[in-house]
Amino acid sequence: MNESVPVKTAKTTLDFVEAVAALDGATFAEITDAVEMPKSTAHDYLQTLLQTGYLVEDDGTYTISTKFLELGESHRQGMKIYQSARPEIEKLAEETGEHSSLMIEENGLGVLMHIATGENALQLDVYAGQRFPLSTTAPGKAILAHLPRERVEAIIDEHGLPAVTTNTITDPDVLFEELETIRERGYSTDLEERVDGVNTVSAPIISQGRIQGAITVGGPAHRITGEVLEEEIPSMLLRTANVIQVNITYS
Repeated sequence: MNESVPVKTAKTTLDFVEAVAALDGATFAEITDAVEMPKSTAHDYLQTLLQTGYLVEDDGTYTISTKFLELGESHRQGMKIYQSARPEIEKLAEETGEHSSLMIEENGLGVLMHIATGENALQLDVYAGQRFPLSTTAPGKAILAHLPRERVEAIIDEHGLPAVTTNTITDPDVLFEELETIRERGYSTDLEERVDGVNTVSAPIISQGRIQGAITVGGPAHRITGEVLEEEIPSMLLRTANVIQVNITYS
């Protein structure tokens, strides 16, 4: 994280909130140990966040409040891509029986905006708002493929190319080769690169010449393979992406 921030107090406050969130319920002593600041200073931050409603306290245990959920959900509801993609994501899940989702890029990371599960879908440990390195997922690579090269290089410089499984791409040259392939064929794949045993396919959402996000269908590698991986799901995703793109443009 860049330490050269204009308002260090604001950064300290956000670091404090993130530390409390990471603890997922902690006492004052546990919080002061985590944030590494004097107890008097930590107490001031704690009381301010309690009074403004961003933290809650229950019998000496502190957690972040649902006020963050309110703010995030209000923003999500107002996003055109979410409004346009949500019903289509639900249809994909129903038609395929698998896991489907919408991802956008924010500050160089992929953010899951909506998730839907079909009747045969895996129970994956994912949730709306979760963030991922773009290079580790099919939708993330679909997004990277349609960003300017200098922007992709900046994202790699900031977030790296972390290995999540043995199949994750960690070499910039290999990544750029795959991004070119994605642009040529129109969709991306994740072959056990994020989760062992799971394959996913993703198509970009492009509106007015800009990448807006990507939609995905994923499931067990033994089901998402062969013709399903290479033809059936890509065709469904590309058709769905076109519908979403039209809705974004003309809504």
